[in-house]
Amino acid sequence: MKLIIQIPCFNEADHLPETVAALPRQIDGISAIEYLVIDDGSADDSSAAARAAGVHHVVRHRTNRGLAAAFATGIKQALAEGADIIVNTDADNQYDARDIEALVRPIIDGQADVVIGDRGVADNAHFGFFKKKLQKLGSAVVRKMAGVHITDAVSGFRAMSRSAAQRINITSDFSYTTEMLIQMGRQRQAVHSVPVRTNGPVRPSRLFKSIPQFISQTAGTIIRTWTMYYPLRAFVIAGTFVSLIGMIPILRFLYYYIQGDGGGRIQSLVIGGVLLILGVIAMMLGAVADLIARNRRLLEQTLERVRELEEQRHDAMLASVVPKEKSDA
Repeated sequence: MKLIIQIPCFNEADHLPETVAALPRQIDGISAIEYLVIDDGSADDSSAAARAAGVHHVVRHRTNRGLAAAFATGIKQALAEGADIIVNTDADNQYDARDIEALVRPIIDGQADVVIGDRGVADNAHFGFFKKKLQKLGSAVVRKMAGVHITDAVSGFRAMSRSAAQRINITSDFSYTTEMLIQMGRQRQAVHSVPVRTNGPVRPSRLFKSIPQFISQTAGTIIRTWTMYYPLRAFVIAGTFVSLIGMIPILRFLYYYIQGDGGGRIQSLVIGGVLLILGVIAMMLGAVADLIARNRRLLEQTLERVRELEEQRHDAMLASVVPKEKSDA
């Protein structure tokens, strides 16, 4: 069983040697461990630093495409390299590499498809008070929307089986963490959490410049992904909300109409009627979006099957080449 540890990075030449040096060389139940660095258009030659540190595979983006794109590139490359389990960690050594064995153990034992490293945000000395509260709230929202029991939704320290990785399709431009969890919940994957340790921060986050930006970007990703996978529910909720608001001016008009004073309040009836119509339209759009979502699921299943066929073709090509090499020798 092969484990590939992928490390997305952007201008991390100073930290990569320490991060790679801390990675495990052997784990019980794993026959081979390889490292993969995804250089997301770094300007400090992080790729050379990765190779010098002994990384087995290096993939480089010509320009900076963002963390989500780097993660997706890593998954694609790790699968192509024959990974049975993929672990994602940060290039700045935020996560304690000694916990990688605990992270992959539920997958090795056949108990989980995806495992999220729980940083113990509530008691983590490296997190401020506001960040702790924000992470707790965000994890609760994702847990509810994704239908998976996780306690640290935005932790990037995670492991996934080959079959789970083949079904990941990241569309976000910001971060993959919450989108991946909502996808896994929709696909009924077995998602577990295990406690992990963290190291102190060595630099400010490059993913976001401020807490408000992080909140807005993450909230947008959650809403967009949830609507993508649960469109009927999302549009029905929105339509019901708008319809209920529309009932308020209508009831106001009816109240005054019964009192004999409805003549001058026709605007309430018009506003309420327009809102009711918008609510009904939203629900109808939900039905259409649900049909589109079902087609999306068919496309995802087709893509998964194409990936499997590509792997089978690749394995068949290798099998045909190896005997020839032996006979030539």
